[in-house]
Amino acid sequence: MTDAVRDAVLRTPGVAFLKPGIAELLRSTTPLLPTGRSAGVRVWRDRSTGGWHAEVQVVVRGDHRALDVTREIRAGVTEAVARETGRIAVTVTVSGLV
Repeated sequence: MTDAVRDAVLRTPGVAFLKPGIAELLRSTTPLLPTGRSAGVRVWRDRSTGGWHAEVQVVVRGDHRALDVTREIRAGVTEAVARETGRIAVTVTVSGLV
């Protein structure tokens, strides 16, 4: 499901890139092993309610309004995972503009 969220975010107009995690910031001569995680995206299921949650951290292009981009991200993620989860709460943080 993380991949579906990531792909939906990256298809959104105005998204420059996902906020890089520590693994992407560190340079190494050997490739890191895949972890099944994507920097800038966190998806989990609340055990008490059974509801799905997604946290997304993005950098937005300067020629787009951050508010419009976050609305598009929420709509895109909700649509992308609706078949799998039914409903998902999406939190979007804009961590920068380029």
